Amino acid sequence: MKKLFLFQLLLWLAMPLFSQQITTREMDRINWMEFAAFVPEKINTVLLPTGTLEPHGVVNNGADNTAPFAMAKDIVDELNAMIAPTLNYGITGSMAAYPGAFKISEEAYAPFIRDILKGLARNGFKNIIILNGHGGGQTAVLQKVAEDISNELGVRTLVINWWSYASDVTMEVFKEDGGHAGLNETAYIQAIDPTLVHKEKYNADMATAYPKAGTYSAVPFPSSIGLYQEGQGYPNFDEAQAKEYFQKVNAKIAGLIKETIRKWDMAGL
Repeated sequence: MKKLFLFQLLLWLAMPLFSQQITTREMDRINWMEFAAFVPEKINTVLLPTGTLEPHGVVNNGADNTAPFAMAKDIVDELNAMIAPTLNYGITGSMAAYPGAFKISEEAYAPFIRDILKGLARNGFKNIIILNGHGGGQTAVLQKVAEDISNELGVRTLVINWWSYASDVTMEVFKEDGGHAGLNETAYIQAIDPTLVHKEKYNADMATAYPKAGTYSAVPFPSSIGLYQEGQGYPNFDEAQAKEYFQKVNAKIAGLIKETIRKWDMAGL
């Protein structure tokens, strides 16, 4: 009882410092007392960026981490959320053999992400939003674990593959489809940090269109740039389009999150 009283007194004394505006929305940068003053009373939404390390044409191996973290930072204030530390290692698939790539097994990844989501719920977050930067088998694992945690703990979860959900934005901005490390993903990274884009290393022969279902399968995939459509999605390194794409993608993702939370609230969930 004495420890509880002292803790409450400490928070009360600290409240004037935290009553105006939160100093940071990143969970690994915030102090525990400030966290307690804001979560969950004033902030009950958290953004969890997830990705992996694998080749991405002429951008950084960690593009799948760079993209969702930058996205989270850009939209976090609008959503009144916190940002959990990025889960940088993931279930890399057919490109695992490339230099610098890491592959975490599903057997290791699933319970780890489960404990992360449980920890976020235990810390008071009602809305757990996973901004996923890497697809393949990782998507299915994230969706399954998020569903299980939601049903088990009564929290609300949303898993977003940003490049897929924003595929219409790709067509709007570039007038063609994109690809893994292709036109759209390279542009998104270029908007975040141009120094991560090595245009001088690029040539079109680095790209291969993904095979249609049932035609062929090559492991490792023969190119670090995978095109969604034959003849479309080659990087163009256009700075203006990159900035436009970044802004429009983030607006679309933020809109989805806000609308989902609004409807959760409306349904009383």
